Amino acid sequence: MFQNRKYLTPFVFLFTCFTCLVIFIGQLDIQPGYTQTTKVLKSSPDTVVWGYFSADVTPVLTVASGDVVRIDTVSLAGVPPGAEPVAFFEQHGFAEKDVLPEMTSVQFEEEKIPNMGPHVITGPIYIEGAEPGDMLEVRVLDIELRTPYGTNLTRPGFGVLPDLLPEPTMRVIPFDDDKTTALFAEGINVPLDPFMGIMAVAPPKEEGMVSSVPPAKWGGNIDLKELRKGSTLYLPVLAKGALFSTGDGHAAQGDGEVNLTAVEVSSTPTFQFILHKGAGTDMTGPFVETPTHYIPMGLHTDLDEALKLAVHETIDFLGREKGLNVEDAYSLSSIGVDYEVAEAVDRTLIIHAMVPKSLFDTNRPYWADNL
Repeated sequence: MFQNRKYLTPFVFLFTCFTCLVIFIGQLDIQPGYTQTTKVLKSSPDTVVWGYFSADVTPVLTVASGDVVRIDTVSLAGVPPGAEPVAFFEQHGFAEKDVLPEMTSVQFEEEKIPNMGPHVITGPIYIEGAEPGDMLEVRVLDIELRTPYGTNLTRPGFGVLPDLLPEPTMRVIPFDDDKTTALFAEGINVPLDPFMGIMAVAPPKEEGMVSSVPPAKWGGNIDLKELRKGSTLYLPVLAKGALFSTGDGHAAQGDGEVNLTAVEVSSTPTFQFILHKGAGTDMTGPFVETPTHYIPMGLHTDLDEALKLAVHETIDFLGREKGLNVEDAYSLSSIGVDYEVAEAVDRTLIIHAMVPKSLFDTNRPYWADNL
């Protein structure tokens, strides 16, 4: 289907034009979360792709700016290629009713492209009127877990310690009945804090097909746990219709995702899409906002360089948004801002800056302030 595949390689993203995004965000109208009719996108072999992004994929849903969409996603993380999902999870103590039907249909009917990523991704969604140069605002209204368990796996040669384990390992982790806690082991319980590991627009058409593994200008495999309910992701539109897609649901994850995976889970996020014409012209990457923080990012194949880029982005943000000169912004970045590792395992690595809104006497209104 794709004759001229172009595989993504790690590279540097210095968000030098982030200031233009900051100026625009300050002018956004605040829209309530559920004012529009909620549309539903189910996951099936007809509505997912396996492991890649491309502007050539046919959209599976068309929406207007302001629409709310409830999107089913499916995770097959840990299920061996060719294995029957029901039999696999029965071996780990779960009944057939606990296995989503589309886990089986996707496993055996969806094409898995060589050298692409492991993620099952639902979409793309065509945003009416979206063109390159626009900005897509994605509000995370809710995230539901679809199964009573998640998986965590390691593979030799991957993760922060690629030589630690000689063989792959896979753990199926049950949740409590309320789906608020992962029952990791006897006496060890992990609070669930769901988010979507992948949220992306399509890359530019000339990029062709690109792997879902490294995060990039179009978002993708960001693995940023701050993208929970109440957060907002801002992305530059790079192809006609934006072509948004999502997947790689995480029920819980530590910063860094050090062994390669989180608690991987099939999820149903609910998003509101808001298109801002012309606002993405100078954007060179994603930006995140939450009720409590502004979150610039640095992306690089080297974690030290990613930190430098994140600091540059913070200084730029503080200068444009809060009027600080470089000296003052650098000082505040050191004494008031935390720098954290979003993920250190996806080829292109991410350091993100947590800029507390509480540092400032005034901040612009935010749609989720009262959630």
